[in-house]
Amino acid sequence: MKERDTYSRIIAGTMTWGSWGKKLSKREMIDLMQHCIELGLTTFDHADIYGSYSTEADFGQAYAESGVKREDIQLISKCGIQITRGRENRINHYEYSKDYIIWSAEQSLKKLNTEYLDLLLLHRPSPLMEPHEIAEAIDSLLQSGKIKQFGVSNFTPSQVAMLEKTIPVSGNQVEFSLTCDSPMYDGTFDECIANDRMAMAWSPLGSLFREETEQTQRIKKTMVPLMEKYGADESQLLLAWLLKHPAVVYPVIGTTNKERITLAKKALNIDLELQDWFVLLEASQGHGVP
Repeated sequence: MKERDTYSRIIAGTMTWGSWGKKLSKREMIDLMQHCIELGLTTFDHADIYGSYSTEADFGQAYAESGVKREDIQLISKCGIQITRGRENRINHYEYSKDYIIWSAEQSLKKLNTEYLDLLLLHRPSPLMEPHEIAEAIDSLLQSGKIKQFGVSNFTPSQVAMLEKTIPVSGNQVEFSLTCDSPMYDGTFDECIANDRMAMAWSPLGSLFREETEQTQRIKKTMVPLMEKYGADESQLLLAWLLKHPAVVYPVIGTTNKERITLAKKALNIDLELQDWFVLLEASQGHGVP
């Protein structure tokens, strides 16, 4: 079994569970957590900055009272972004010193009420990253059992290669969707496939429901016959398109709506025909393939 097989194929993103979104109560978080688990979405994606450093703690308090067994879920979190909200920083910046990475991971453990993270990601690359110092921090966290795996988020292939000179990188979480397809062309997913690295996608539905542009209009028009053909809605087709990529992309969905989560899980059963996949690609890009 590959390491990535321990994570649910669709990951529940928690960014909008707290003060940056729906401001769910403890009871509502427990309810949503249990709904996700019942559907098989057992992996929960966090970052220390969510809710201006408050959402991990909100989730952790709910988890502690949920009755959910730790071995039945997987927790991902991220560190490295220092923002002015919630901390006394003069400016938003990145910090990847050894002491900070270790401290940040330990803070996440405390807030989430857990003894370990299944996966710790460096949230965004910094121009001042020092690979050997990062490796020392990650080695310490791995050896102590505080994290099981280490990965990155929003890193380029060259940045991943630089880090891998000092420490194995298990995964890379990047923005990817039908309306943001650059990881298919900039080497990100080629690199994941070549090195058997877990590929994760944030914002997997892209801009289809956020923006009214020529691109989104083309996609929506193209989807009409496909929705009937596959018995699916637009969001499910977007996920099915992403799930077909050979990098075995794990979408991180951000909705807190139970019905939308249920629909997302059902997207796993949609196998887009090859030409339908390219029909959607053409609609997004506004031209056929060369």
